[in-house]
Amino acid sequence: MRDVGNNIKITVNDLTVCYNDEGQEGSPVIIFIHGFPFNKSMWDKQIEVLKNNYRVIAYDVRGHGCSDVGTGIYSIELFVNDLINLMETLRIDKAILCGLSMGGYIALNAIENYPNRFDALVLSDTNCTADTPEAKEKRLKTIESIKKNGVEKFADESIRNLFAPESFATNEVEIAFIREMIVNTSKQSLYKTLQAFYERKETCSKLHDINVPVLIMVGKEDKITP
Repeated sequence: MRDVGNNIKITVNDLTVCYNDEGQEGSPVIIFIHGFPFNKSMWDKQIEVLKNNYRVIAYDVRGHGCSDVGTGIYSIELFVNDLINLMETLRIDKAILCGLSMGGYIALNAIENYPNRFDALVLSDTNCTADTPEAKEKRLKTIESIKKNGVEKFADESIRNLFAPESFATNEVEIAFIREMIVNTSKQSLYKTLQAFYERKETCSKLHDINVPVLIMVGKEDKITP
């Protein structure tokens, strides 16, 4: 029997995964994949709007929110395996994928390797390129900065890049909400996920193979993935 609600926990291949599942059984399925270093709560407003017409699922990527950190080295491929295993466990044959930033990396890799499992893609503020040498160096410096200065300072620095200047006057509640997500992410998960970004492979060369509808969105003032 399907569990419906928020913060449902399920064991998938020895990993505890936390997810929200709303909407009607039998409706088209949308799976939301959050960005780094957030959690599934970032999709609450989208779920509220869409749940009347879709079955909507948002899950915490391993090491984020209330999903387990797990063991071993993180990689985008590992995150994709987690997604497919979750779909198998929930008996979802096909879905629409919606990914923000890191979620977009996962979505692009997923449709490259499992093209028959997805009906459409929504990609927001993400890209298909691998890290440049400069970007790789920045990842390593970020890891060292977190080790030296802690997660609170990392959260403050992240917030400055995540939001446009006017947002600090108009979206204080949203900013505090996102900052809390970052602060509550473990250092171990931050290190391992940043290393996964450092190692990630490009997916641009496979874009021409995507044969489902794709919606691409980007923030006009996005500094991270302009």
